[in-house]
Amino acid sequence: MYTSATPKTPASSPASLLRQTGAGYFPIALIARLPFAMMVVGVLTLVVAARDSIALGGATSALTGLGTALIGPLLGAAADKYGQRPVVLIAGLVNSGLLALIAWLAFSPAPTSTLLVIAFLIGASTPQVAPLSRSRLVGIITRVYPRPRAARVLNGTMAYESAADEMAFVFGPVVVGLLATTAGPTAPVVGAAVLAVVFVTAFALHPTATVRAADAAPASRAPVRELFRFGVLVPVAGTLGMGLFFGSALTALTAFMAERGAPEQAGLVYGAMGLGSAALALAVALFPARFTLAARWTTFGAVLAAGAIALGLVASVAGMLVTLLVVGIGIGPTLVTMYTLAAGRAPAGRSATVMTMLGSGVIVGQSAASALVGALAESTGAGTALWMPLAAAAIVLGAGVANALHTRGR
Repeated sequence: MYTSATPKTPASSPASLLRQTGAGYFPIALIARLPFAMMVVGVLTLVVAARDSIALGGATSALTGLGTALIGPLLGAAADKYGQRPVVLIAGLVNSGLLALIAWLAFSPAPTSTLLVIAFLIGASTPQVAPLSRSRLVGIITRVYPRPRAARVLNGTMAYESAADEMAFVFGPVVVGLLATTAGPTAPVVGAAVLAVVFVTAFALHPTATVRAADAAPASRAPVRELFRFGVLVPVAGTLGMGLFFGSALTALTAFMAERGAPEQAGLVYGAMGLGSAALALAVALFPARFTLAARWTTFGAVLAAGAIALGLVASVAGMLVTLLVVGIGIGPTLVTMYTLAAGRAPAGRSATVMTMLGSGVIVGQSAASALVGALAESTGAGTALWMPLAAAAIVLGAGVANALHTRGR
């Protein structure tokens, strides 16, 4: 088992990544993602149920995203500088407390402004488990494996990590839907707070929290300006587009289900999108090397755009389920590709920062789209709102084309 006291060193035949991290790491890191996946859908469901306003629910999600966008990369930079353990531990405990607070305030006479402020603070304190997990694993891989094997292990690891994100986003909305239906709209947010206390804390205290990449010594850390190179920013733009897709699809779906008298079941239906996504994300590790990263992005970005067109034509819940399953096929491989490219292009000593930039891109896109599409759905209905994911898919595909041109130029 990997421990900070006895780090593995490069060898002719290093042990598997599972042995490097220890068997408990991956279950902990997977479940520690759930509070975030539940938070996004849970807060939206809570506010819509408590205040009877899809627009306010979308605005609350937007403030959550703004908090993550402004503070998330700073948490990543702090983790690069001070280590992950104190940063994750403090953020997780603060975040769980704020989730419990908004669950109590939503049905109270508290003014709307108070809910919006708490939502911002929830986003600001999000522990960033997924990007920091990627950063840890990249650190282990760069320290332990020789270059040819490191590339293969990195590709498989990014595939797993994206599949883990998708599984969290499959089960997160499903758990929200089940809890909201059976125990009331506050239950998902309270449940997310409890999971954060237990599993985010375990993630913070795990021995891998002390791992740094081989080039992460302070003296070798790249200057901040290196984070703004085109090669680094284009995957961030891609994840922003993906977040816009998630947010517009979820909010339009909530309006779609509300028109059918079951807004609390939106999370259950939304979870269908993650099934195809998780399966294809795992399959990326089996793609041949000649199917390049640039080609994968444009190919599956096109699949996503085609699925977004189909969303605008859906008229039944059954049709929505089938369409979301197909849409998922375009999501998983595209996310894997973005994170793999970002891991390879991250400046020296800035791995956690880059990974949190991508994670923040997802959440700020998701939240901004929730606000805009929520207002649109309230004024014009779900039919118009269901066309908005197409604009987000166009951003994802456009960023993929830009990346392909950049790669060809290099």
